[in-house]
Amino acid sequence: MGYGCYGWGFQHARSFLTKEERVALLKEYQDELEKEKQGVAERIKELEAS
Repeated sequence: MGYGCYGWGFQHARSFLTKEERVALLKEYQDELEKEKQGVAERIKELEAS
């Protein structure tokens, strides 16, 4: 998603997303949070094992 100036020109985020787009973005965000949670849990195990 374009949120600013990235070399080739200015990309503007749309102001109004469809319901389906909002759901897709939230699911993508949820997936990233779950991956982050897994990474944190793995790091905690590594530190506890040291």
